[in-house]
Amino acid sequence: MEDYIEPIKWGILIFPLVAFLFTLPYAINQYRKFGAIPLLRVLIVYSFILYLICAYFLVILPLPDKDTVATLTTPTMQLQPLAFVDDFITQTSLQINDPSTYVKALTEPWFYQVVYNVLLVMPFGIYLRYYFKCSLVKTLLLSFLLSLFFELTQLSGLYGIYPRSYRLFDVDDLLINTFGGLIGFGLGGLFTKMLPTRDELDNYAYEKGKKVSIWRRLLSFGLDIFFLIILITSFMLISFPHYTLWCILLGFIIYFILFPLLTKGQTIGKKILKLRLVTKKEQKPKFYHYCGRYVLLYGVYLWVPFYLIYLLASLREIMNNFNSFIYTFGFGALAIFILVYYIVILVHLGQGKTLWYENITQTKNISTITFIKENNLDNELAQATDLSEETTEVHKTK
Repeated sequence: MEDYIEPIKWGILIFPLVAFLFTLPYAINQYRKFGAIPLLRVLIVYSFILYLICAYFLVILPLPDKDTVATLTTPTMQLQPLAFVDDFITQTSLQINDPSTYVKALTEPWFYQVVYNVLLVMPFGIYLRYYFKCSLVKTLLLSFLLSLFFELTQLSGLYGIYPRSYRLFDVDDLLINTFGGLIGFGLGGLFTKMLPTRDELDNYAYEKGKKVSIWRRLLSFGLDIFFLIILITSFMLISFPHYTLWCILLGFIIYFILFPLLTKGQTIGKKILKLRLVTKKEQKPKFYHYCGRYVLLYGVYLWVPFYLIYLLASLREIMNNFNSFIYTFGFGALAIFILVYYIVILVHLGQGKTLWYENITQTKNISTITFIKENNLDNELAQATDLSEETTEVHKTK
């Protein structure tokens, strides 16, 4: 049992790193498709990743010493199908004519190995049916391919890291693993009854995607900063290495004013996450809307606490007899103010409140996911109407 627990421990330890690398592209993909990520979908997807990591480590761990592997002379492959049946009869205490040996045989280590191979791929079949909506044939194929990947990993000596295979490539493992995937497919039907279906999750995400969530706005903000830095750095490296301030100003104007004017209210970050900037009356913003919004946001709103710090430091420089106690107390108070200031911003974003710079400039973010969905529906209705009119015309002609 320890041989199984140790790989699972390693899987749980590695999972946060894999999840971290996976999160950004996954979040972008989900926001583009649906506009929101329901919590249940997150739990399903990340539990699937954790399962795959643990299953992989169960296959490759524990890792032996290379010198020990080099001295091995045991077979590397077992290619006789259903050999495990003969092994079960010959390598356990099972006696066909003695029913009293049946239970004992089922409790012996050899039988555990067969059960382990079934259980290894069984969750895979559950996920394939419940979340990925795979058919029986597709589940059969994918379960076989996953098992084949595991077996080839062992046969290759962990992709050539070891001089030879340190575990047996067994055709019976392919059969048993695939059978486990099919059992999982059967059990997946229970999950479709107990949990919301994939389609229900999608519809729920679409409904949530009509509103702009705090996480979507923050991710869009982060992407905008990333692309702005790339643009400014490009200017500095290519044309204006000694004009940092002008490069920043030029990059800001191009990215936050000219680009949204051309794309009807979208920066690159907003375009990726299906957001659009509109006026309060949901009309296309004018030039001055972009200037006001982004100057206030990036020039004032985000930097208020630091302007106060600069003011306090300047006062000390100007006033030679500035009390050190007051100075220290002022910096401590400002540190608390900074924390509270940004927490309040996040709370307001989470509650969907309009921030003061948005009220001044009369602008707001909207989700284009809603428009895409409605336009598709309108197109379908229009096509149906056209088809109905054509059918009516045919009948009239006849």
